[in-house]
Amino acid sequence: MISRSLVDEVGDVDHTIAVVGDDTASPLTPLLADAFDDAGISVETTDDASNTSGAGDGTEFDVDDLAGGELDPTVATGVESDGTTAVLLEEGVPVAASPTMDLYESILAINSDLFATGARGLGEVDLPDVLSGLADSRLRLRGYPLAHREKLLLILISRYIEQEAWQGDSGTLRSAFQQLSRIDDEIGTRRAYRRLAETDVDVHIYGVDDGDRPTVDSATVHAGTGPAYRDSWFVVYRPPDGASTDGAALVSVETEPRVWDGFFTFDPDHVARIDDAISREFGTSADEPERSGHR
Repeated sequence: MISRSLVDEVGDVDHTIAVVGDDTASPLTPLLADAFDDAGISVETTDDASNTSGAGDGTEFDVDDLAGGELDPTVATGVESDGTTAVLLEEGVPVAASPTMDLYESILAINSDLFATGARGLGEVDLPDVLSGLADSRLRLRGYPLAHREKLLLILISRYIEQEAWQGDSGTLRSAFQQLSRIDDEIGTRRAYRRLAETDVDVHIYGVDDGDRPTVDSATVHAGTGPAYRDSWFVVYRPPDGASTDGAALVSVETEPRVWDGFFTFDPDHVARIDDAISREFGTSADEPERSGHR
């Protein structure tokens, strides 16, 4: 299965999110830890990340101490001068920073219903730097009821990629839903793909035909029953050559009920290779309705 092989190519990266600033005892910190509980990403407060190894003696350090020197300017721009900041460290090196309130608004204060019902639709999805900094690394996340927040990252990235396609107004979008009925069952998803149908994006939808074909004009529907259809969750946007955006891709596999293994990337070469691989895997066996929705 191509989704499995694509995921297996991605290596594990040691990530830590260090919460620093004026209020590291904020209730947002345990929420952040809950969101990455089983993903191999530890969340540490100032004391936890200090040289005292979490001794809790109140020892503080400057954010620059995380790198053993000055922060890269692209990271420093995300540091709150007055407030609490989440700093993403990759193999011990700071690679991104975001105010914790940005993380709260984008992922901690929401649930999947916010996307499913359309309360947060295309044009309203933000991806803080700390989350986008997790690109190109292996993520293992659980869905409800095994975990309350972990799967939200996959949902957020999926909708962000759909938003990129909608704003790009061209190129190709490939989305796997496992069960095709989900598109119409979830108001927010149906609304998003109907808005995409109003663009010049070539939309391909993949999944098991469980009795309810999606009613999305101008989309090409690929239905099947094999593992590639049953277990894959991917959203891949490949813009045309010369476009102002690089595109993006999320690829994940349900390895057991409600447990996901995957990654996402914004690298244009990787996106193109993923798009080519999915196109080859699923071939051209699809229902192709009249494409009257394209301009």
